[in-house]
Amino acid sequence: MFSLSYSSAPSSARTICNSNSLSFLQRRKPSISRVFSIVSSSPIVDSVTDESTEEDHFVSNSGNYAGAKLEEINGGEKLRLDTWISSRMSGVSRARVQSSIKSGLVKVNGRVVNKVSHVIRAGDTVNCTISGMQPLRAEPEDIPLNIVFEDDHVLVVNKPAHMVVHPAPGNRTGTLVSGILHHCRLPTVALPDNDIFSETEDISDEELEGFYSDQNSSEDLNSRSSAALIRPGIVHRLDKGTSGLLVVAKDEHSHAHLSEQFKLHTIHRVYISLTNGVPSPASGRVDIAIGRDTNNRLRMTAVNGSNNTKQARNAASRYRVIEVLAGGASAMVEWRLETGRTHQIRAHAKYLGYPLLGDEVYGGTKGMALSLLRHKTPSNRHNYLPELVDKFQRPCLHAYALGFKHPHTGKDMKFSCPPPADFTEILSLLQNIEKLSFKK
Repeated sequence: MFSLSYSSAPSSARTICNSNSLSFLQRRKPSISRVFSIVSSSPIVDSVTDESTEEDHFVSNSGNYAGAKLEEINGGEKLRLDTWISSRMSGVSRARVQSSIKSGLVKVNGRVVNKVSHVIRAGDTVNCTISGMQPLRAEPEDIPLNIVFEDDHVLVVNKPAHMVVHPAPGNRTGTLVSGILHHCRLPTVALPDNDIFSETEDISDEELEGFYSDQNSSEDLNSRSSAALIRPGIVHRLDKGTSGLLVVAKDEHSHAHLSEQFKLHTIHRVYISLTNGVPSPASGRVDIAIGRDTNNRLRMTAVNGSNNTKQARNAASRYRVIEVLAGGASAMVEWRLETGRTHQIRAHAKYLGYPLLGDEVYGGTKGMALSLLRHKTPSNRHNYLPELVDKFQRPCLHAYALGFKHPHTGKDMKFSCPPPADFTEILSLLQNIEKLSFKK
């Protein structure tokens, strides 16, 4: 039986959702300078001097790549224009490349092409100039928030899957930050041109803390005003596809102290996931550094032999199989984080060889799930499996439990919330796959 018991919130605070167990799930300071090579007839190699100890490709403080140029003859690939350029300009996001294309800053064989999906072929000459980043604005929006706990200092939210935490290119509205601005009656927040989040699709808890520390004196926890201005209240984040608990600071003092707890790894976090296959052994500790995948900047990867280098950061996760599902085609797995790296659980699950269901970026493809299910389930159920697999619309990962010391009272605060309906539906179908049927 998998259960977690936590203390309840103070009676004077607002508590809306707090679960005591998971029994329902059972059967019953970045500083970077980059210079791009300008002209090349072979694949371009960027010259990088990186003084940061973070693993992500942050943007340059001296211009955010604006004006960086690429001229290259395509050596043979037949690819979308935005994909091809992104693969050759490390550190520049796909969103920036697409913006540059749409702005008329890209030519193919001397002709301006403003369609990001334009396909280039062998022998095509591509000229690209990277556009400057436009400031992002976080506008208050009346977005329903599932508030688990709230007092004058902190807010604990149960984030739904598919909600982005903070504005970024391609996700300027409908974010958690916009909802917080409205809920807390805060004004519009303008994000500066050199906001690192504009160029980074994902960022880890330590990177958030480190960035905020850079902006203020590390000796005075109450002086970090720019943190609240740049990203109101956010001290950690969850991926867009991940559901679950997230704590938000409502004042500068709370922000500073919660950030410090993340830095010291004293925040208690428990996640549950559904995996392709059953991890073996059934429990263990993954201690393998994580760095940016050089072949896909949207993905992290395990890096053997690295420990807090410029290319990778140490990362440790403990996991435990809670239930074997569908005859061994899947499993419900609990994860407890010792560090908070970007995509940590997803990267570690892939490293173990058991990527999360629905996690296409890390190998948890529908094809893989379907193959495992067909191998492990009765043949008379196989006709139903494609419809089951089609329900995997995001990585099956949920931030189930969260614990921290209250930044003002010092009291231990612990919360838990069950996973949302899409997760529990898939879990139930896997638990009862021998009786699987769908209503038409």
